[in-house]
Amino acid sequence: MGKQKEAGGLRSFVAGGFGGVCTVVSGQPFDTIKVRMQNQTGGALYKSTWDCTVKTVKNEGFFALYKGMSAPLVGVVPIFAVNFLGYSHGKSLQLMGKTDQHLSPLQHGLAGSLGGLYMTFLIAPGERIKCLLQIQTTGKPKYSGPMDVIKQSYKEGGMRTIMRGTAITAFRDMPASGCYFAMYEASKQLFKKSSGSEDLKFWHVLAAGGFAGWANWAWAIAPDVVKTRYQTAPEGMYKNAVSVVPELYRTEGFRGFFKGLAPIALRAWPANACCMMGYELALKAMNYVSPLEEY
Repeated sequence: MGKQKEAGGLRSFVAGGFGGVCTVVSGQPFDTIKVRMQNQTGGALYKSTWDCTVKTVKNEGFFALYKGMSAPLVGVVPIFAVNFLGYSHGKSLQLMGKTDQHLSPLQHGLAGSLGGLYMTFLIAPGERIKCLLQIQTTGKPKYSGPMDVIKQSYKEGGMRTIMRGTAITAFRDMPASGCYFAMYEASKQLFKKSSGSEDLKFWHVLAAGGFAGWANWAWAIAPDVVKTRYQTAPEGMYKNAVSVVPELYRTEGFRGFFKGLAPIALRAWPANACCMMGYELALKAMNYVSPLEEY
């Protein structure tokens, strides 16, 4: 898609929300496995990604892979919408009304970082709720659902407890979102150059979205492990997210920061391919209903 005029921000907001729904539905099982792999200490519960998957389905049923999906599904529309809105604002700030200028992949990355900042304050509490639900395995669960997590967390420490992990989430998402949009734009430009056409095929969009997802997690994996440990730890165990780092390195070494990499890599391609395809299709649908000249 090309650069859009004034309505670009609004349309990006709507299209980003639809792309986010596509992401969650396609990627939730991988995310559940990722969180469980990251939360275990010393590899005591699961030997591998496949072992975690098999034990989860065997002990809790297939739909256990979708545990905690209601929180991100409800929250994903505003989160992704705000991310794409920030991305649109980031592009507009760099263009400053220059309609004949084309942004480089690096500039798209800078714009994406703004989108990462926008969504941090929405995604941090949602992911804390999701993680606390996902680490519940067998036995009587502590939380009955997302609202119960909010209620109990608020009783334990107020809004600060609910918002635990906001700083590490920003550290993860701002650079990661920048990598995401930079890679997506670079991939699209490569496909356009190789095909000799400005029109992208559907598989070009899927592939570009997949590459973007991998670029996102190339940065985000280590901060995500730290965030998961911090957000799921008992109150008072860690002073802040930074204090997780030496403890994690001491007990599990450098490899501990890359726990869950396999399910992340497996999830990132289809989830982000679906996200960008949903985003592009939503933009085309809106343009079909209400044509908007693009430049």
